[in-house]
Amino acid sequence: MTDHTPVNDQSKQNDLDGDRKEAGETLTTNQGVGVTNTNDSLHAGSRGPTLLEDFHLREKMAHFDRERIPERVVHARGSGAHGYFQPYESLAELTKAKFLQDPAVKTPVFVRFSTVTGFRGSADTVRDARGFSVKFYTQEGNYDLVGNNIPVFFIQDGIKFPDLVHAIKPEPHNEMPQAAAAHDNFWDFISLMPESMHMIMWVLSDRAVPRSFRMMEGFGVHTFRFVNAEGKSRFVKFHWKPILGVHSLVWDEAQKLAGKDPDFSRRDLWEAIEKGDYPEFELGVQIVEEEDEFKFDFDLLDPTKLIPEEEVPVRAIGKMVLNRNPDNFFAETEQVAFQPSNVVSGIDFTNDPVLQSRLFSYPDTQMHRLGSPNFTELPINRPVCPVNNNQRDGVMQSNIYTSKVNYAPNSLGGGCPMMSPETMGGFVHYAERVEGHKIRERSNSFQDHFSQATLFLNSMSEVEREHIVKAAHFELGKVQSKEVKERVLGLFNHIDHEFAKQVAAGLGLPEPEKEVIPNHGKSSPALSIDKMPKTSIKSRQVAILAADGVNGDEVMAVKEALAASGAHAKIVSKHGGKVKTANGQEIDAEMTFLTGASVMFDAIYVPGGKQSINTLKEEGSAINFVTEAFKHCKAIAASGEGIHLLSSADLKGVNLSVNGKVAADRGVVICPSGGDLGQFSQAFIDAIMQHRHWMRTEKEMVPA
Repeated sequence: MTDHTPVNDQSKQNDLDGDRKEAGETLTTNQGVGVTNTNDSLHAGSRGPTLLEDFHLREKMAHFDRERIPERVVHARGSGAHGYFQPYESLAELTKAKFLQDPAVKTPVFVRFSTVTGFRGSADTVRDARGFSVKFYTQEGNYDLVGNNIPVFFIQDGIKFPDLVHAIKPEPHNEMPQAAAAHDNFWDFISLMPESMHMIMWVLSDRAVPRSFRMMEGFGVHTFRFVNAEGKSRFVKFHWKPILGVHSLVWDEAQKLAGKDPDFSRRDLWEAIEKGDYPEFELGVQIVEEEDEFKFDFDLLDPTKLIPEEEVPVRAIGKMVLNRNPDNFFAETEQVAFQPSNVVSGIDFTNDPVLQSRLFSYPDTQMHRLGSPNFTELPINRPVCPVNNNQRDGVMQSNIYTSKVNYAPNSLGGGCPMMSPETMGGFVHYAERVEGHKIRERSNSFQDHFSQATLFLNSMSEVEREHIVKAAHFELGKVQSKEVKERVLGLFNHIDHEFAKQVAAGLGLPEPEKEVIPNHGKSSPALSIDKMPKTSIKSRQVAILAADGVNGDEVMAVKEALAASGAHAKIVSKHGGKVKTANGQEIDAEMTFLTGASVMFDAIYVPGGKQSINTLKEEGSAINFVTEAFKHCKAIAASGEGIHLLSSADLKGVNLSVNGKVAADRGVVICPSGGDLGQFSQAFIDAIMQHRHWMRTEKEMVPA
């Protein structure tokens, strides 16, 4: 019988409380025996041999030798957070899933974001898809929505997944490159897999270098089913929409961050939660009636296809808030086990061939990685509702079962645990009619590999398309095989002839002579980041470059305005400690030019103060801070004498003439000494809100 004890946003935290452990006052062995000295082994004399009877040494070393577990084959590099999900209204007409019925109920969640390709120690800002997995601890059991920040996938059948991963991972003879697809093996595989072309467009786009986990969309990728209490089924696609909007890095910035701060995305998520800037995402769904399954020009079961939002709008059904960091990375983020097979009543599968393979692969890999089928008993994986079954024993079984019976049916145990009928929450698979011959064959409805790749390319702004072309130049420029590059160009020519010609030109290869498939001209504006609304600077990071003698009044006025809009400003200086303002006050330098860089910030502000600016003009790192931010099209502001530092940075094409008032040109905002700091601050905030200022056509001339 299923216990539908109500849950709330604290249910999982309360469940974990019994497993949280403080450091304790005195040191003991794992057996609870007090330890008098953990700095020296037991010796026969101070210079003699170490004795085998030293049980503390043996226990300490043996445990240390086994602390690492196998990392995930993919998604090894990840970051997690706790939070809750709350529906906006009852979805009873669509699904009987109880966590989607009552807008007053907050269901606890644990989320893990990740890169896909790299090892656990790789950098955060590589060009890659990002994992976006959510575990809902519902009153009916755990539901896992295991997705990515890209709505489609490379392959159409899960049997190709081992080949895909083998191809994209470091090459086996030298284990290079790390966390990168820019090598011969991957592109050789892709050149022979035309079904990958849609996903390749996304991976070459700005979507593959997100500014933050908090600023990327998430997708369930596959088509699932909603089933309501009457047994009515509808197809559903899941979407996560970040409240902060969707924003990305530029490629040069991403590469530099991989060296300056390889933990950039992880740090960003952690610090945002610690500061109270809780990441928020709306959960949206696209609903397709069963009778409309075949009305599209693609197959809903094909994971290389998406449903354009213009054809089926996304309906927002609730919001997720991430408001607590894990207490222990290994126990929670590393040991959490997501499985697409974890569903609750009201949510069911379709025949998507990749989804069907994942239903086997994920539980299988968790048992291997975590060492036992009892991984479900680990605190982070344990449901908040009762778990009753006859699964027994196994490595690290933690439950002490008191019943003498462990089988069904039984009478000696009163028939318990009994079956849960559907009326009491028992899961009933949707009774889909299935028939056909056993055959290894791809459906003809899966054969269109290019039209949605073209749709994606057509939907990009001019600058987004330029980024895709340059990404192709980078990725294929690392490939040594001319034959592989030529095959990829042939596939690109099926997407768009002009695109293929642009890529060929950058590779120094002959341009495809003729168009293979005419561009259909269709687009979906919802696919473009550049065309999305930009309404907030909440949680954005702003560097304030300062040295002794800085104008403290300007610093404080701008800092306060930024803080009022939800942004965070840090003083960056040549040295740590205190920076003295022109009026004798002191402010904290939170970062130095050695420990910081413009790539760690969303915008740059240079306040006035003659002494400060004279010092910064002699500091190459300060000038590079400005020029690099300019090259990356970020908002830049300067007031008073700070404008002189911008002049020293030689910002190509920008008018720095003051004319006695606040002025803005190409995302560079300036204010004369004595100018209106309120107006100036607002103009700077507006510039930050745009995220990038792509109109800087001369940015490529900047030596940064």
